[in-house]
Amino acid sequence: MTTSTTAMTVREAVVRFLRDTGMTTVFGNPGSTELRMFRDWPDDFTYVLGLQESVAVGMAAGYALGTRRAAFVSLHSAGGVGHALGAVFNAFRDRVPLVIMAGQQARSLLQLRPFLGADEPALFPRPYVKSARQPDRAEDVPAALAEAYRLAMAPPRGPTFLSVPEDDWDRPAAPVPPRTVHAEFTADPDALAALAARLRTCARPALVVGPGVADEDALEAVRALAERTRAAVWTSPLSGRSGFPESHPLFQGFLPPVAGQLAARLAPFDVVVALGAPLFTYHVADGGPLLAPGTELFHLDCDPAQAAWLPTGTSVVTTLRPALAHLTGLLPDPDRAPPPPRPAPPPARAGGRITPDLLFDLLHTRLPRDRVLVEEAPSHRDTLHSRVPIASSGGFLTTGSGALGWGLPLAVGRALADRRRVVCVVGDGSALYSVQALWTAARHAAPVTYVLVDNGGYAAVRALGRRIGIAPVPGTDIAGIDFPALAESLGCPAARAEHPGELPAALDHALDRGADAGPFLLHVAVTDGTDTLYDPGPG
Repeated sequence: MTTSTTAMTVREAVVRFLRDTGMTTVFGNPGSTELRMFRDWPDDFTYVLGLQESVAVGMAAGYALGTRRAAFVSLHSAGGVGHALGAVFNAFRDRVPLVIMAGQQARSLLQLRPFLGADEPALFPRPYVKSARQPDRAEDVPAALAEAYRLAMAPPRGPTFLSVPEDDWDRPAAPVPPRTVHAEFTADPDALAALAARLRTCARPALVVGPGVADEDALEAVRALAERTRAAVWTSPLSGRSGFPESHPLFQGFLPPVAGQLAARLAPFDVVVALGAPLFTYHVADGGPLLAPGTELFHLDCDPAQAAWLPTGTSVVTTLRPALAHLTGLLPDPDRAPPPPRPAPPPARAGGRITPDLLFDLLHTRLPRDRVLVEEAPSHRDTLHSRVPIASSGGFLTTGSGALGWGLPLAVGRALADRRRVVCVVGDGSALYSVQALWTAARHAAPVTYVLVDNGGYAAVRALGRRIGIAPVPGTDIAGIDFPALAESLGCPAARAEHPGELPAALDHALDRGADAGPFLLHVAVTDGTDTLYDPGPG
């Protein structure tokens, strides 16, 4: 293939490539070093303004997850990249494909360490990007962008970074034609045959599904394997996405991010197969073992670094869909009894105040059938999981890495991807990291219903403090913020519910809104229900 040498500028070549790859929705927060990029801004492009750079990255991530394509982010030099890095960290850990382009001062000024100049721009976002470059020559920018796009989309997907000096945009460059890269790959057939042999002979198999299942759209392949083996199915600790229908009788629940508790949950199983899951993700140290004696681990994932890091078990480096199809085809019809289904939680009881149990029971009965649920309420994640089962691939999004401020903008971007109403359950502490996202949601009429769960502070931190004998924990109380008034000042209509009798009608009003109705925030005052955070539970 020959590359055209038609004369055009770097800006024109970049715009053409963005159009060719479908990246015509640009998320960003503009600054002086990006101004030349916006000359003759094309009419078929949409610029989605985030009022803070981490908000722009979070919105782009939601859009990428909704469209299943890389999203383009424009940031401002070193300061803007610095503001955005918490969200870039989330995107990297959650395997979200983003192409991030940051402005840089003019090449002619870089030797003078100018105002707004980025020192070592390719080092700044590392290690939380798959690649980072500042091209040596202006004419190399379009090709570097194309490479960054292909890397972002290659498994394991993730963010890439490109720094562009502001005087590059008007320099001449050749266009870069789009290329097709077929990136799915499968494992050594002998490795899959060995795993199939072990699954045929084991007594009690279990699958642990991680965010890679949703990322690779492999839910149906996992379901087929689970039903063929009659394996118990667990979700990996703190998974950012759902990889198995939680109403399925084989689904057992969510593994805790605590070593001893995780090993105890998996102790009844002699073979555990982790699929797209960083299995040993811990949040609390308890000195427990990785796995109980007699539990044999196999691990399938597309990331060779993850396979190298895993401290035990047998890893098979592969994308999931072709490997699971091959593996399932090697297995006979099941002859073992399935595990008993997990017990349903008892219905919540209404009392004098709204409890998280009551809120999520009522929410579950009112959620639209085709909903997308975004969660960033760490204090109440376990309760939400137990009472609001997720049935579809892509139906649940959160952060699997823990940098707060992800939920509000993620919901905006996800809603803009297909204009389907998104329900975002967000804690009061989490909301304040990125409350500016409400302004963008209102400006673009993003169909998002925010259910803001207010327990008066960073209750998850308070609960963990109690676990290790630290109480009170300073800096964990938040009071005096009028969230409905704050939302309305940013253009997002809002209401509040403070008593159980108000909640059903308030939820109906917040959720029964069309795709064109734009965002709405419901502020719900709840009791602090975090004492059972990472409760060992049965088993």
